[in-house]
Amino acid sequence: MSENAHMSVIDWLLDSDPAIRWQVMRDLTHEPPDVIAAERSRIATEGWGARLLALQTPDGLWAGNAFSQDRTDTFHVLELLRRLGLDPSSAQAQRAIGLVREHVTWGDGAWWNPPWAADGFFEGEVEPCINGNVVATGSYFGVDMAPLVDRLLGEQLSDGGWNCEVENGATVSSFGTTINVLEGLLEHERAIGGSAEVAAARRRGEEYMLERRLFRRKSTGEVIDRSWLGFSFPTWWHYDVLRGLDYLRAAGIAADERVTEAIAVVEGNRGADGRWPLQNVHEGEEYFQMDDGEGQPSRWNTLRALRVLDWAGAANPVVA
Repeated sequence: MSENAHMSVIDWLLDSDPAIRWQVMRDLTHEPPDVIAAERSRIATEGWGARLLALQTPDGLWAGNAFSQDRTDTFHVLELLRRLGLDPSSAQAQRAIGLVREHVTWGDGAWWNPPWAADGFFEGEVEPCINGNVVATGSYFGVDMAPLVDRLLGEQLSDGGWNCEVENGATVSSFGTTINVLEGLLEHERAIGGSAEVAAARRRGEEYMLERRLFRRKSTGEVIDRSWLGFSFPTWWHYDVLRGLDYLRAAGIAADERVTEAIAVVEGNRGADGRWPLQNVHEGEEYFQMDDGEGQPSRWNTLRALRVLDWAGAANPVVA
């Protein structure tokens, strides 16, 4: 293990967009709060964040759609701005969210005519996987999401998770839906200071994942989906082991033996150069690429893997 190798990876991460740099400063190099805030503020005016903000039209939409099969629509751009870490208090964020609240409905640009077409964007629609994401985005950007949170609490299944396919007969939870809802509930708790009911629901959802070691069937111990063992960014609605671990880290859950295998998966995906590659690029048109392509070293995956290993107590996570 080499300290020089570790620093070379950190330098590589810092030689990037403000959206990466501020999170490296917060989670890996632990810079003073004012330094982190100054770097974060640049997202609104430079790089990926500024490019996305500039693409919003006066009707509040991106690509003329509230939600589409691609990643250029309002739903996905707002999610990405949240993951980039755009400061919610910035004038640019407030303007963008204001336009969405004032103008955007779920029927905007819809390729089908949903019953909820006239509902405002932050009112949500019917699928908990989508609504969990809307709660996360709305809460992050200062929108009161309590009504949609109440709906999600009522849709929690007996095994502790959620499933988008309940209306089609599903009776057990799915990781993909559950992680989206959990991220939404966590952002909601951060926004309002927490509530006993939401915290209890979130704990049940976390136990659902932990009982399954984040990727194994509870009944047989088999790997549920081998694609979860490779890492993506953006993840969009998809689940993978790194996304699950990064959620637990963000939620302040203590790492225990139930994440040991998942941590080993993270370590196993690290390249010889101490970086993690981009894997499982999900389908859908995007405005631009933030990494160098599938199979190439990914700053996003490397940042997230390093902070997960740090959370789990791994020593010297970058290897020469």
